[in-house]
Amino acid sequence: MKGVILSICPTARLVDLTHEVEPQDILGGCLALEAAVPFFPAGTVHLVVVDPGVGSPRRAIALRAGGGYWVGPDNGVLTPALEGSGWTAVALTAPEYRLPVVSRTFHGRDIFAPAAAYLAAGVPLERLGSAVADPVRLPLPGCRLEGGALVGEVLAADRFGNLITSIPAAALETMPGPVSVEVAGVAVGGPMDCYEQGRDGEPAAIVGSTGRIEIFVKGGSARAKLGLQRGAPVRLRSAAVPKTSLP
Repeated sequence: MKGVILSICPTARLVDLTHEVEPQDILGGCLALEAAVPFFPAGTVHLVVVDPGVGSPRRAIALRAGGGYWVGPDNGVLTPALEGSGWTAVALTAPEYRLPVVSRTFHGRDIFAPAAAYLAAGVPLERLGSAVADPVRLPLPGCRLEGGALVGEVLAADRFGNLITSIPAAALETMPGPVSVEVAGVAVGGPMDCYEQGRDGEPAAIVGSTGRIEIFVKGGSARAKLGLQRGAPVRLRSAAVPKTSLP
């Protein structure tokens, strides 16, 4: 893919965002984009290949959104680009902007990389193919208020074993007084100011760099300590709300 890009646009600067998204993990790809894209300069082309449907009728698309471009399969992985209303999408159907031979199994090399390179070289988005009005959106888990408690779930674990949750830091502002955090029924206390405040080997909570509540273990792995995976329930309860009022 890098060879294709540099052959088309030799002046491109290539940055590997991550190679740690698990195979077929579309939500994991969304989370990686959500965390990183806001910190790239305007005009950046974000090329995403988390593509379990490669070779199937799923569309290949490119978007203009948020001051940059996004290229990838139309399977929901580009959902972070679609959160606002100011986006434009096209299907990557123009044959002159893909490789002459397109394999059944490597559209990253044969379709997505050429499209990204041509965008980086200044080719207008609209020349890559016909307009798309209905790109696939992945329903991203959030949080909800139940009986005075905020209820969400674990979305992912990073390479340190920290559990990233679906509860945004902004939600803390809706909770009166100090809050306590539970994950899968295990109480981990209120959010810490830094990892160092945690007790060695014990799970605790913190607002992470992605702006979400995380569960961590100082000097260890919350994923290993708690044995939890994506979907495990997370609950934030305010000390001002009696526990007996919760469902």
